[in-house]
Amino acid sequence: MLIAISVPLLSNISSIGVHYLLTLLAIAVGGGVGYRIAKRTDMTNLPQLIAAFHSLVGLAAVCIAVSVYLAPNLHGIPLSPVGIIPTSNAIEMSLGATIGALTFTGSVVAFGKLHGIIRKPLSFRGQHKLNLLIGIIIILLIGCFVSCQSATVFTGLILVSLLIGYLLIMPIGGADMPVIVSMLNSYSGWTAAGIGFTLNNNLLIIVGALVGTSGAILSGIMCKGMNRSLINVMIGGVGTGSGIPQESKAQMRDIKVCSAEDAAFIIHNASSVMIVPGYGMAVSQAQHIIREMADTLKKNDITVKYAIHPVAGRMPGHMNVLLAEANIPYEEVFEIDDINHEFANTDVALVIGANDITNPSAKTDKNSPIYGMPVLDVEKAKTVIFIKRSLGAGYAGIDNPLFYYGNTMLVLGDAKKVSENILREIHGMH
Repeated sequence: MLIAISVPLLSNISSIGVHYLLTLLAIAVGGGVGYRIAKRTDMTNLPQLIAAFHSLVGLAAVCIAVSVYLAPNLHGIPLSPVGIIPTSNAIEMSLGATIGALTFTGSVVAFGKLHGIIRKPLSFRGQHKLNLLIGIIIILLIGCFVSCQSATVFTGLILVSLLIGYLLIMPIGGADMPVIVSMLNSYSGWTAAGIGFTLNNNLLIIVGALVGTSGAILSGIMCKGMNRSLINVMIGGVGTGSGIPQESKAQMRDIKVCSAEDAAFIIHNASSVMIVPGYGMAVSQAQHIIREMADTLKKNDITVKYAIHPVAGRMPGHMNVLLAEANIPYEEVFEIDDINHEFANTDVALVIGANDITNPSAKTDKNSPIYGMPVLDVEKAKTVIFIKRSLGAGYAGIDNPLFYYGNTMLVLGDAKKVSENILREIHGMH
């Protein structure tokens, strides 16, 4: 971005004027605001920060498209003798405005969902048919704009694109929002690339293509991690519920809730411990205490490994980054395909703030919305210790029957405080 902005500024340094100074002022203000926001944002809020920034990319693309339409000569676009924008530029401009507007409203909705501002997905009868109809209208408006280049048609195209962005993302459930953020990341890249063609800016084209492609690849990785297709995510979002189902409340008496002292005793007497981190660990920033606990266990000849699910947390790599931040050795961290077979030979599976990625319903209940999603086989361990803030459902809004298994014990409370208490008890046993 620094190169993209600096080159045109330096190439026109001989004609410094009010517009030049306004550009520098905009860079200073925007850079300052971005720096402050990023510095104050916790790692756990990174997905909604990304969603918010994606919305700005989309909005910028719309503004540039409007600017090009109003003053094509200033953007190096030659007009025909009758003042008509070349067809190729009109197509690029309309596509950039469409994808940009869709990315803007979609990203705003994604931010609201991730931040808890928008709590209930919007669904109604015939919404897919409506989206299809709006998609057809957008195609017709693009064709009409390219042929007539009417300001009214261009305005209508932007407004309809803003609407479809809202309608596409509102029905998506909580568990699928990380995929949507990744998809919007891809959209923002293609938006930049499209505007790059309009402005004849090779750097925008290259960077936009890189972002668009990487976002698409990341979306594919996440969909594979949930054993779902992107179309399935867009049409039938998981995570529209919240809380604990009624039938699960009737089983509360079967849940074994233990204390930190009990958990420490079991862990201390184990020969192998598998740590499964989740979003709860990220929220409480418990990774440093977990590393200290692991170091203590290893000194007592207890084997410690970490099992990572590709969609643990809110984005791929989220848990890996947090563990690396705590200086946890990389060779102790394993992906699901490399570690799942070891749970059967593990004494204790210590699950810290994870829920959906350990839910056995994905393997056994064909009626479960996460059926078919690869999950960690923690239930095969001799003992499963869950550290959870409450008995509430996970991000997908569905209950976890693993809580009621005979080898499962729950320690309720903040992950960091509970882990500190367990570590304190382990130290006291020496």
